[in-house]
Amino acid sequence: MEYESREDFIIKKYQQDEETMVRVFVQWCVNHKIDPLALYTAAYPAQAENQLLKTAMEETEAFEYDIEGDVLLEVLQSFGNDDLAFEVASAMAKLPREE
Repeated sequence: MEYESREDFIIKKYQQDEETMVRVFVQWCVNHKIDPLALYTAAYPAQAENQLLKTAMEETEAFEYDIEGDVLLEVLQSFGNDDLAFEVASAMAKLPREE
């Protein structure tokens, strides 16, 4: 694999993984009736509009996939989104406990 091809592959793979992370985040929020944009903005108030987030919000239906909170936190942290993981953990603590 040539250097440019390998670099392009790595960039494309990261972008695909990032899209998956955003979709997992939005799915969890929708399933728990939490506004993903509000949570994202609380974590990153100075960041410009995120088109990937908006697209995921438009395409996600409630309970299409059941996402566990711990899984979401791991995914967010693996991408270095610690601020967003903190906001998600705070929102998780406010959710009613299932017995």
